[in-house]
Amino acid sequence: MSNYAYQLDDFALKLPISQLARRTAQEFANQQPNSEKGEQVRLNTLAVWVVNDYLEMMDIPTNLQASDSWNPIMRLCGNIADLEVPSVGRLECRPVHQHQQICSIPPETWEERVGYLVVQFDELLQEARLLGFIPSVTSETLPLKQLQPLEAFIDHLDQLRQSPVSSLVNLSQWFAGIFETGWQTVESLWNLPELRPAYAFRRNETLELNALNRPESITKRAKLIDLGIQILNQPVMLIVEISPEKDQQTTIHLQLHATGNQIYLPPGVHLTVLDSSGEVFLDAQSRKSDNYIQLQFRGEPTEQFSVRVAINDNSITEHFQI
Repeated sequence: MSNYAYQLDDFALKLPISQLARRTAQEFANQQPNSEKGEQVRLNTLAVWVVNDYLEMMDIPTNLQASDSWNPIMRLCGNIADLEVPSVGRLECRPVHQHQQICSIPPETWEERVGYLVVQFDELLQEARLLGFIPSVTSETLPLKQLQPLEAFIDHLDQLRQSPVSSLVNLSQWFAGIFETGWQTVESLWNLPELRPAYAFRRNETLELNALNRPESITKRAKLIDLGIQILNQPVMLIVEISPEKDQQTTIHLQLHATGNQIYLPPGVHLTVLDSSGEVFLDAQSRKSDNYIQLQFRGEPTEQFSVRVAINDNSITEHFQI
């Protein structure tokens, strides 16, 4: 046990926690429904902040605002501490207390991550230690002795920059009830307190997805999109519905909604379908007083396509395989 502690001390990096970091973490914590959730959010926020400071020291660009951990709805929904690294992907920054030997890794963070860093905090939250890194996880518990040094983390980022990881959503698995992290039922998202004020409007609109004489075996999931595309601090919601056809093709129906108190999308939001070569296949653009925009098309088994959501110079792209 003493040798294990020596190894961690050997490659751990101490970093101060700024007053602004503590103030921001406390602000996020105060938004939570109870003290337990508040403490979770506070530590997650500090872990992300510390990793962000470290990457800035290493001249590695980050995008805090694009991270789910900086989205109030996503913070409420799950136990997440992600940090977006442009052209690389999302890092998960997991907090631990002093003397802990195991780090908890929530299942909702097992996918759509390019690596995991563990941040240890002292009791007064004045100082943090970056303990190390691991590229992937398959369990809710991570023994700290499995961590690799930060030098290995930098090498890992360099490799990812040369060949970025693109997360592919496998729609055929949706028919079997297997869904990627982040894709939730439409009802579960609309029922969140932050979205409830506009719920009556949304419910009527999304019911239209089921009212077009489609097969009963339709499958539908939704995801909050928050990569800089925010309307008064509210993310937009992408709804994807799929239904099998008799000719082995699949019908894909897409809708993009505003959330929360924002009943309408702002003018100029684009919902675009790209084919496997990256060429534009379909495109819809919101106009004034559009509650949502939508697209529909059909595809062959194993066919790949992408869906891009964009406003002004901000965009996010989700990749799919039928």
